[in-house]
Amino acid sequence: MNDLTYTLRQLCLRNRDGSHATQADRQRSLTLAARQLREAGFRQMRATSLKGKHVEALLQRWQAEGLSAGTIKNRMAHLRWWAEKVGKAGILPTDNTKLGIPDRRYVTNESKAKELGDGLDRIIDPHVRMSLRLQAAFGLRREESIKFQPRYADRSDHIAIKGSWAKGGRDRTVPITTPEQQTVLDEAHRLTGLGSLIPANKTYIQQRHVYDGQCKAAGLSNMHGLRHRYAQMRYEVLTGWKAPAAGGLSTVQLDSSQRLLDQQARQQISRELGHERATITAIYLGT
Repeated sequence: MNDLTYTLRQLCLRNRDGSHATQADRQRSLTLAARQLREAGFRQMRATSLKGKHVEALLQRWQAEGLSAGTIKNRMAHLRWWAEKVGKAGILPTDNTKLGIPDRRYVTNESKAKELGDGLDRIIDPHVRMSLRLQAAFGLRREESIKFQPRYADRSDHIAIKGSWAKGGRDRTVPITTPEQQTVLDEAHRLTGLGSLIPANKTYIQQRHVYDGQCKAAGLSNMHGLRHRYAQMRYEVLTGWKAPAAGGLSTVQLDSSQRLLDQQARQQISRELGHERATITAIYLGT
């Protein structure tokens, strides 16, 4: 392990900002950056050596590789974290457009919704199977579904998501509106008792690896699509018509009363998914 990789790892261990998933993603991203800087000829670096020329070299490589704007922005966020922790926040502009990074292209009106189908039958681990069912039933993120504690979450007419399970550390609630949701919740109670969907002999990271491995073996990819499916189903229930991404009318085709209902539905779905802005629902629902 070279000096840069080692000192970046120590920096991550000393500064545990964000959720476990965020920390793991950050360390992987910075380890990759260290390797790519070495490949670019920067061989005598430590974490404190970061300069503008290093950022520029990485950015040029990522753009040459044709990475999406979203991926580059995520990696830049990790570089900003690195710069801030070593007292060099000023070497990176806060506005990505000044670096020639385009805005993310969020909306395509192509549905990314996924269903579990018979792939669930190929999941051997009962905790992973239940996590996936909870994702589908309540639109949960992967981390939330793995850390889920039925005894805490079940509030009769809704579930409560702890901030420590969620992205951004935000508590939220999701209504229980269907018998299917209640059935999944009851079965989660029976599986976990007083615990969570992380088996007692495992850490969160260990169970996340089990989840990822089981999904890959079962041919289940991009299970974030279960959230898209949930959002589109909720939209149809709340409005009475399909979301644009699911083949429904686009927002410009709606009349004034429909447009008001559309806005109200998007705000509700945004809250249920744990987002701060209703506009983000365009990713799930289309426009």
